[in-house]
Amino acid sequence: MNIIGREHEIKILQDLLSSSKSELVAIYGRRRIGKTFLVSEVFKNQIVFEVTGLHNGSMKNQLLNFHKQIVESFNKLPVGNQPPNDWSQAFSILGKCIDSIKSKNKKVIFIDEFPWLASRRSNFLMWFENFWNTYCVKRNDLVVVICGSAASYMVNDIIQNKGGLHNRVTRKIRLLPFNLHETKLFLESRSIKLESYDILLLYMAIGGVPRYLEMIRKGQSVAQNIDRLCFENNGELRNEFNEVFASLFNNSSTHTAIIKALAQTHKGITRKELLEKCKLQQSGFTSNILNELTESGFVAQYTPFGKKNRNSLFRLSDEYCMFYLKFIEPYASTGQGTWERLSVKQNFKIWTGFAFETICLKHIQQIKNELGIGKVFTVQSSWAGNSAQIDMVIDRDDNRINLCEMKFYNDLYTIDKSTYENLQNKLRCFREEVKPRKSVYFTFITSYGLKENSYSLHIVENSIRMDCLFLS
Repeated sequence: MNIIGREHEIKILQDLLSSSKSELVAIYGRRRIGKTFLVSEVFKNQIVFEVTGLHNGSMKNQLLNFHKQIVESFNKLPVGNQPPNDWSQAFSILGKCIDSIKSKNKKVIFIDEFPWLASRRSNFLMWFENFWNTYCVKRNDLVVVICGSAASYMVNDIIQNKGGLHNRVTRKIRLLPFNLHETKLFLESRSIKLESYDILLLYMAIGGVPRYLEMIRKGQSVAQNIDRLCFENNGELRNEFNEVFASLFNNSSTHTAIIKALAQTHKGITRKELLEKCKLQQSGFTSNILNELTESGFVAQYTPFGKKNRNSLFRLSDEYCMFYLKFIEPYASTGQGTWERLSVKQNFKIWTGFAFETICLKHIQQIKNELGIGKVFTVQSSWAGNSAQIDMVIDRDDNRINLCEMKFYNDLYTIDKSTYENLQNKLRCFREEVKPRKSVYFTFITSYGLKENSYSLHIVENSIRMDCLFLS
């Protein structure tokens, strides 16, 4: 298979082929994340019928397209060639076509962009439920895969369905962007070889979305690629921010308002503070939007160290969105060469620090592995005291706590007297306010490591470099 990474997801899908019953799989994730490619590659020899919903297509056009795909998928139709009038007829035709296949091997039915088919008053979902419950479950040789970019629909109407599909989904896959290991493998598969530092810079700007990474050109520097994609007049990612939200969510203005509010704070804010910033009320509507943004991977929710779940914070976690709002939107009209000028300014250095923190939070397992605690149960969080805050706290079951400092720097990082005194203050405040019964140590996560001096030797227990983030 020509798939980079995705080992866990591939195994889930391959296991379905040896199942003793029919399986219903729901796959969701933001657009351009590679859902269609994953299914098509894993099941390329088992797909007997595949259809993709038409964006904003009428019921009539969706039915015509569905029937067209049936005609193309089956050489000889066991029924007449007339297009169906409704979804009841459409699924009846599909069932008869599948019946005509003599093979006993697993057969895959792949319905892509499922939410686009389920338009209002079409009754598509009702008849799909009926198709699954009255036809598919009576067989043991079907794998029905439904995909959608609209996370809200896939979660609320399919996975948490209260009607005919209640508890019917046998597998669900939430497809996320590539991590750094997968990003490096993907670039290398395209003969693009970059150093870890450069890949981090690229990841900070566009994240690990496969389609975005496909746009990177061999032979251009990271700065040149970012400049071309994000700042030139025809840059493919210059307007992606508005397009991605419009395609994923109905009435996306509230979603973008929340994203923009979160972009103004780097450490995260409470639900109450967020809603006040956006002038929104506490309601099921706003809860649903926050859930949609979280399930789609744009927002992360976490509970600060020592706090209750009701005190959880929301933080913008999508690299491209952060980069767009910080740099692309304000400088969109400045044209070619913009990023090469911006990337030497102080704003750039401050931004890389916060972006590096976000990336480290996403790669906590790699950090734990490097610390030799990969199999130790831990809880990760941030901590904010009265006069100090800590980026990441790793609370370990083996009676230790790592206070993590993340520093992105293009050389060895030096702890000077001022930094040392700041760290001492953080440690004192943490011990006084938390009163932990565990041993507390500082861990530094840096680009190239720490420069050894009396300060680093005295206060830092562990020092790990960015290379560990690239491990699988």
